[in-house]
Parts: sequence; C-alpha cells; structure tokens
Amino acid sequence: MGHVTVVGGGVIGLMAARELRAAGLDVTVLDRGEIGREASWAGSGILSPLHPWRQPDAVQPLSLWSQRAYPDLAAALAAESGIDPELLPSGLLLPDCTDAGAAQAWAKRWQVPLESLDATALRRAEPALAPHCAGLLLPQVAQVRNPRLMRALRIALQRAGVAFEEHCEVLGFAPREDRIAALDTRDGRRPVDVLLVTTGAWTGDLLRTCGLALPIAPVRGQILALQTEPGLIRHVVLAEDHYLVPRRDGLLLAGSTVEHVGFDKTLAPSSAAALRAAAARLVPALADAPQVAHWAGLRPGSPDGTPYIGRHPQFENVYVSAGHYRSGLTLAPASAALVSALITGQRPPLDGAAYQLERADAG
Repeated sequence: MGHVTVVGGGVIGLMAARELRAAGLDVTVLDRGEIGREASWAGSGILSPLHPWRQPDAVQPLSLWSQRAYPDLAAALAAESGIDPELLPSGLLLPDCTDAGAAQAWAKRWQVPLESLDATALRRAEPALAPHCAGLLLPQVAQVRNPRLMRALRIALQRAGVAFEEHCEVLGFAPREDRIAALDTRDGRRPVDVLLVTTGAWTGDLLRTCGLALPIAPVRGQILALQTEPGLIRHVVLAEDHYLVPRRDGLLLAGSTVEHVGFDKTLAPSSAAALRAAAARLVPALADAPQVAHWAGLRPGSPDGTPYIGRHPQFENVYVSAGHYRSGLTLAPASAALVSALITGQRPPLDGAAYQLERADAG
C-alpha cells in the first residue's frame, strides 16, 4: 500500500495519520492553511456531544469508544510530545434540563452514569451558579484543551516520521480509471497512492470535484474567552445551546453561536454581548469578568451530526472521514481507528455501516 496522503490537518486528519503511521504506513498531511488551526483549534474541547441523548444512534458508539480511549491517548501524547493536552474529567452539569426523562432513558440504554440533582445538590456542586430548581450531572464527561492537543499531536507525529505540508490547497483530483492518480494543488499536480480526505467544512465543495455529493457545509460558531479565578466553577455547564468550559488556570470559554453564513468567520460584537449575557445568567459573577479573546470557527455541518466515514464509491484508493459537525474532537479517536482499519484492511473496532458515504444518495 505504501503511502497515504491525508488532506486536512485538523483533529480528524491528525488522529487518522497517527493510526496509519502506527500501522506502518508512510503518511503525509496536507493542509490549505496551518495545521490544526481551524475548527479543531476553535472548539471548546468538551469530549461529549452536547445533549448526547438528542444525537442519532449512530453517533453513540463513536462517542463512547472515543471517551474510553482519551485518557490513555492524552497520556501517550504528553509523553511523546512533551505537551500536556490537559485532559480534565470535569463532568457535564445541566441545570434545569428540559428533557430529563429522555436523558435518563438514554443513560440506561447506553449504560452511562447519570446523576439527578435537586436544588440543594446543584448548589453544592457549583456554588457560583444562579439558583436553579434541579439538574443532571454526567460525571464521566471530560474536556481537553484543544489547542494544546493539536500541538501535541503534530509534534508526536513529526517525531514518528509523518510529513506535513502547510498552505497546500487541493483544488481537484486527477482520475485514472477507478483510482485518483494525482491531486491538483495551487503548487501543481502531485501523485498519490492512497488518499484520505479529512477537510472538515471544506469537504463538500472539494469532493464535488470528483463526483461525490456529501451534504457537508460550514456552520460558524463564535466563542468568548473570559478570565476568572481558578475554581470559580469546576464542571462544564450546559444550558440548551450555551455552555461554560472552565480551564485549570481560570480561563473560561463561553459558547457558542450556530450560524449558517458560509465560509465567513467575521466576528460580531453583538454575538460577544449575547454570549456574555448567557454566561452571566448561568453564573452572575461572569457579568464583569475580563474578556480575553473572541473568535470564530467553521464546523463541518452535516444533516444530523452523523459523520461520513468510508471509501469513495467510485475510486478505490480514496477514503473520507468528515462531517462530524460539533463533535469532531469527541469522535476523533474512534473515527481514526475506523478509517485506518478500512484503509489497511484490518478488523474495524466498531461497525462502520452507519457512516458509509453511499447513504448520502439514499438520503
């Protein structure tokens, strides 16, 4: 099999490159910009789908497999790179959850620990929270400091012999019978042996150039970073679409927006104000917390958040792993293990039928 070219240097591509390199393959990662600087950098680092009981069944095995894998993965990356990804088992706290019954049924079905908290227990868990009647706690949910994770991945992969090429935008494909023989880039044509496309929000547009229509499109998300005293809150707190993610050093992320505006990462002051207001409704002390940063990323939106992982139906040497929407960091380890197994012909760690690319035509 020889050499695999991974197009897309986000967490999905880098974790797949790690698996492929471990299987003994030569790997080169290309990125249209800088490695690890798009959605994988811009996200919150919560290692769970938001409201996991609202996600399709197909997302659950990827999520649960990945959550089990992360502690050992984070430790290995810290040892290999010298950078601690800061995996933190903070738990996910949901005050006044509107569909607690559905959450409890989901937890029972998938055997996930879930605790119901009354107002007193909720206040004890997070004294800084505004008063709430009740809440739910997923105690095993962790978070990771995703910019550190991406740096750790890159350094570990470089030390393992993976090659990187930044600012190498792929414009199209050069087919030869039932294979893609080369990539057309801004720097010219380059031959490929095996190709893995992990280009996030850009995947839909790129794959249309080789006849594959996957419904993957950009969805902008804006996040506000506030500086607080370490320990102001200890859990990730989620109330509908708004969340708070406390880092060890007191940095707190308040997110996020969901905006269908194409490939536009323009920041809106009104969005920053709305994110702060939502944060302050949850934790009143955040009303006056200093703002450190405000940024936006482009999520790879797919119809229901179920990613596309599999081989191209027309070209036998082309594979895809994309469309993870808001859960790329969460689903990356399992997605990487699955697509690597498909490429190498090994036994996959879980059934991949639900992620096949052909389902886009059926839908």
